[in-house]
Amino acid sequence: MSLRITEPNSQEGKEHLLVAHMDNARVLSTILKTVQFRELATCFLSATGFKVTVEQAKCVQANAFIQAAMFQLYSYNDDKLCVFRININALIECLSIFGGSGGYESRTALKMYYDGHGNPLRLLLEENGVITDCSIQTLEPDETLDFDFTSANVSNKIIMKSECMKEAFSEIDLTSDILEIIMSPSHPFFRLATYGDTGNTQFDYPKDSDMMEVFECQQTQSNRYKLSLLKPSVKALNQSSKISVRMDKRGFLSLQYMIITDNQQVCFVEYLCVPDEQEKEQS
Repeated sequence: MSLRITEPNSQEGKEHLLVAHMDNARVLSTILKTVQFRELATCFLSATGFKVTVEQAKCVQANAFIQAAMFQLYSYNDDKLCVFRININALIECLSIFGGSGGYESRTALKMYYDGHGNPLRLLLEENGVITDCSIQTLEPDETLDFDFTSANVSNKIIMKSECMKEAFSEIDLTSDILEIIMSPSHPFFRLATYGDTGNTQFDYPKDSDMMEVFECQQTQSNRYKLSLLKPSVKALNQSSKISVRMDKRGFLSLQYMIITDNQQVCFVEYLCVPDEQEKEQS
């Protein structure tokens, strides 16, 4: 399905900085919802696609990587990165404006335009011949956190199917303040543990489990993370088919989720989280 609308004119006859067309706006809204835990997000536009970053308390950062290939048309007319902040709640609300009123099989087509610094992000959405024009104010970007999380400093890494992690997070004791993650070349290999009001719970995953696809652990690491910071990542987990768990030498945690979208494109969402230093000092 294609939009039957006229393209808006950019200012002073210049080309739009960004033009992006997508046959199914739900693909984009589903990805954005996986990082929707604060009001404002920072968008990084480039020729290869864009990244949406959301942060909290200088302790957790979520990044949704939306590749140009996810769109039926993606045109970015600059060789430099463009950065702005936007209200992610408003963006998702606009993308979902038709609310699936035409049934599950109905699709909302999307055309998205951006004309550069100081301009709004414009969305044109069409479903069953009805067209909606949305304009969302963009804001000056704040500096985002640099976790300096590099592959060279990764001590332990696993890749596993998401099914078992979904089960674990559905059973985790939410009265626990922290989630302990143990990664080790020997038993227990990979363990999730919580310490709540009703007692302690733990989930162990052996390295030869059918769910485990990659197991690369060089040393035993045990770190604790505030569960409240990791709860938003469950949105990404529930949409994913695989998850990569990495820990660097400082105990910083990377949770990377591979998501297969409705249009069969592969998308990645990553959560970065710092260990709970207070818990470290007490242990």
